[in-house]
Amino acid sequence: QVQLVESGGGLVQAGGSLRLSCAASGSIFSIATMGWYRQAPGKQRELVATITSSGSYNYADSVKGRFTISRDNAKSTVYLQMNSLKPEDTAVYYCNAKRAVYAFNYWGQGTQVTVSS
Repeated sequence: QVQLVESGGGLVQAGGSLRLSCAASGSIFSIATMGWYRQAPGKQRELVATITSSGSYNYADSVKGRFTISRDNAKSTVYLQMNSLKPEDTAVYYCNAKRAVYAFNYWGQGTQVTVSS
């Protein structure tokens, strides 16, 4: 059974920073593409950033230059450093672990990020 547990969300003023963490249990972390997604009220869930098992990363245009995704395979943890936060970054942020070739796709429970203006 794989579990993804997010932490680090909270309330921050515009221009501030937060770091989200996602700790994974189970044995899939080293082969998984890890990602962060977010869902704002009334909107669809959207990609924020992903990082593959080999360290290649991808960002949504809206967060490029402000957010940084990283992973620590020894700790089975993925991070999202969020700087220069904007009110439009307010959302529930979800951690994801997937690898299509191995047919798995897991989600965390989400952590709330609120950016006040």
